[in-house]
Amino acid sequence: MNVVGQLAPLAFGLAVIGSGIGVGIIVGKTIESVARQPELQGRLQGLMFLGIALTEALCFIAIAVAFIPFPAP
Repeated sequence: MNVVGQLAPLAFGLAVIGSGIGVGIIVGKTIESVARQPELQGRLQGLMFLGIALTEALCFIAIAVAFIPFPAP
């Protein structure tokens, strides 16, 4: 049984779920912050996009690691 081949879809799923939760939290907190201080909308929006980019980068790294061929024990 090839266990390593069956773990790759699990890694994809966990990476996407984690990234989705992270992006949701970032966007939600940005909306909350803009509602509290509308004059900072431009600055907060830029920080939000930076946070989303970093969160998605972690997802892409996790997906790339799943493609690394590991030797069978």
